[in-house]
Amino acid sequence: MLLLKYTNKGIYCIPGKFYIDPWRPVDLALITHGHADHARSGMKKYLCHHFTKPILHSRIGKDIVCQSVEYGEILNINGVKVSFHPAGHIIGSAQIRMEYKGYVSVVSGDYKIQDDGISTPFEAVKCHEFVSESTFGLPIYNWLSVEVQEQQMRDWVEKNRSNGKTSVFIGYSLGKSQRIMKALDGMGELFVHYSIAKLNEAYESVGVQLPDYTSLDLREDKKHLDGKIVLLPPALVDNPAMKKIPNVAYAICSGWMQIRGARRWRSADAGFAISDHADWNGLITAIKATEAEKVHITHGQTAVFTKYLNEIGISAFELKTQFGDEEEKIENTTQ
Repeated sequence: MLLLKYTNKGIYCIPGKFYIDPWRPVDLALITHGHADHARSGMKKYLCHHFTKPILHSRIGKDIVCQSVEYGEILNINGVKVSFHPAGHIIGSAQIRMEYKGYVSVVSGDYKIQDDGISTPFEAVKCHEFVSESTFGLPIYNWLSVEVQEQQMRDWVEKNRSNGKTSVFIGYSLGKSQRIMKALDGMGELFVHYSIAKLNEAYESVGVQLPDYTSLDLREDKKHLDGKIVLLPPALVDNPAMKKIPNVAYAICSGWMQIRGARRWRSADAGFAISDHADWNGLITAIKATEAEKVHITHGQTAVFTKYLNEIGISAFELKTQFGDEEEKIENTTQ
C-alpha cells in the first residue's frame, strides 16, 4: 500500500490529497506543531491540534484559514481516516495518523518521550509505517530526568546570586522558554523577551498556567535587571543590548549542550542539556512501540540512526526532507 509520497513540497498523502508540514504553499496542510520549520505561511488551509491554532495565529497571521481538532478525534479526508495524537514535543504537538483501506501510516513530526509537565505526554501509535525524526540520533545523547534538569538550573541561579550575577537563560522562544520558566517558578521575578511573552500568550489562551513574568524590551534601560532572572531567544546572544545587562552570567539551554565542547559555545558560562526532542534511547523506545514494519528517518543523524535500526532488525530508510530543526539552529545560526 502506497499511502505517502515524498515530494518537493513535503510529505503528501496520496488518497487524502493533503500535505503534512509542507514547506511550499499547498491547498491543505496538516501541521504537527507550531515551530517555524514545520508550520509555514502561504497555505490555503491549515489543520492542527486545538493548542497549536493560537500559535499559528501568533506566528503566521490572524487571517489564516485554520481548523483545529482534539487529540484522537477522527476526520475523514477523501476517504482517509485522520487523527492527531500527542507527540510530547511542545504544546499542541502531534503525530498524525492516517488510515486507508486498513493500512496505517504515522508521521511523528518532532517528539520526545520525557514528560516536561507542560506538553501533553507522548503516546505511542501502532502503525504499519512510521516517519521519525533523528535530531539526536546518536548514543551520546541521553537526557537527565526533568527533575534533575530543573534542579541544576535552580542551583545555577542561586550560585549566581551569591556571586552578584544576573542569570540569563538562552532558549528557543516556543517550548524551551516555557520549560525554563516552569523550572524557575518561585526563584524570583522572571523577565522574558517580548518575543517569548508573545508566545506565552498563546499558551495562556488555551489554559496553560505559566509563572508570573514581566515582558522585556532590551532597548530600554537595563539597570533594573541586575541580579534578576532573564530569558532571551538565541538570536540575541551576540546582540550588544544583551551585553549591557549588568553582571551577566548566561547559559545555553539545548540538547547540544550534552557534548562537553558545546558548553564552551560562544563562551557561555553554563550549558544545560535540555531538549524538546527524544534522545537516543527515547527514539528507539518510541519506534519499537509503534511496531511499524517500515520506518522512515528524517532530519538529524539519519545515516547513523538508520544503520543502527536495520542492525537490530527494524526495516529503516533514510528520508531526505527540507525539515530543519529549531533546536539545531541554536548551534548553527543562533536563530
